[in-house]
Amino acid sequence: MDDSSKPNADTPVRFEFVALVALLISMVALSTDIMLPALPMIGAALGVTDPNGAQLVVFVFFVGLCIGQLLSGPMSDSYGRKPVVYLGLAIFTCGCLLSIFSTSFAMMLIGRLLQGLGAAAPRIVMIAIVRDDYSGRAMARIMSFVMAVFIIVPAVAPALGQVVMVFAGWRMIFLSLLVVALVSLVWFVFRQRETLAVGNRLPFSVHQLLFGFRETFSNRVALGYTLAAGCIFGAFVGYLSSAQQIFQTTFDKGEGFPLYFAIVALAIGAASIFNSQLVMKYGMRRLSHTALIVSTLVSFGFLPFALGWFGESGLVHFMGWALVNFFCMGILFGNFNALAMEPLGHIAGIAAALIGSVATFISLPSGILVAQMFDGTVVPLVAGFAILGFLSFCVVYVTENGEIGKASV
Repeated sequence: MDDSSKPNADTPVRFEFVALVALLISMVALSTDIMLPALPMIGAALGVTDPNGAQLVVFVFFVGLCIGQLLSGPMSDSYGRKPVVYLGLAIFTCGCLLSIFSTSFAMMLIGRLLQGLGAAAPRIVMIAIVRDDYSGRAMARIMSFVMAVFIIVPAVAPALGQVVMVFAGWRMIFLSLLVVALVSLVWFVFRQRETLAVGNRLPFSVHQLLFGFRETFSNRVALGYTLAAGCIFGAFVGYLSSAQQIFQTTFDKGEGFPLYFAIVALAIGAASIFNSQLVMKYGMRRLSHTALIVSTLVSFGFLPFALGWFGESGLVHFMGWALVNFFCMGILFGNFNALAMEPLGHIAGIAAALIGSVATFISLPSGILVAQMFDGTVVPLVAGFAILGFLSFCVVYVTENGEIGKASV
């Protein structure tokens, strides 16, 4: 396909393109959320005795994701976007097979590590593909559409996992992931063009990685929003790792867990639609800064209720906090990533890799700390969002030289 067929920022976005990007990026969310209802059974079947031990099934996936993101972007800049997605889906498939036939918890964790490594490629490369063809507010709008399309995944994934687990056992959850990967591969092979011309590819080398790292993180905006995203994403990782325990142990909702999880996920989807409609008018900075402030204040405000200072806090109160808080998260995720990527279109692949990898790396220690501190209450989670939200705000404040909420971009 010649350059004349290449879309630009003013070209209407095809629904199929948005859906394909959403499906491939959502491999991360699907691989995380579909097994949440099965964590107790996986732990019991593979000999885990620590009540919080099964959380490692989620945590190790993110470790693999962090490593995979670091490699996927540079490789896609050197060998093209499509071959790297092929490789990632192949690694993901191997990880699924290892998990299906796991006979020990260690074997399960290796499989999950491979799944994270593999899922990183489509996540990073699809963002680079979007950045190849779009920029600025147009890119943010596309990413918001993508969020709106694939938000159905975290909303229904736990319910799907629970159904599969009940009728076929927890091992078949990984078979379901394998099938989704194969369907995605076929669609991608035949319907997505290569967006990086051979003449624009860069040699893959350690020097190139170091150059990309210096180019990315010597940019104040890219560095600042990467750090800010890592802080707030840590709280989100803590939520994903402990959500099953919160709904099934703290609030004793048993099989109702997927429903409550879906309601919270839909708040993120609603925010993504809201953001896609308003980002062109108000800009990424104003919307994301406002969302971060609201999330942080709401979390600090709810903390005394979570601690029981004003009486017992029940599920209704927690859901009220969660809906407001995760609505803000839906605005933050796409905009923070787009803001970090905005100055780096000339190295989109390696920039997407470094931004995603560093943000994930920053989030892991705080996320696992929040999750492992689960004590039967929601206090660690709410405190995590409050503290990490405040840290994220401080980073944004410094990045913007105190100009919070300015309308540009």
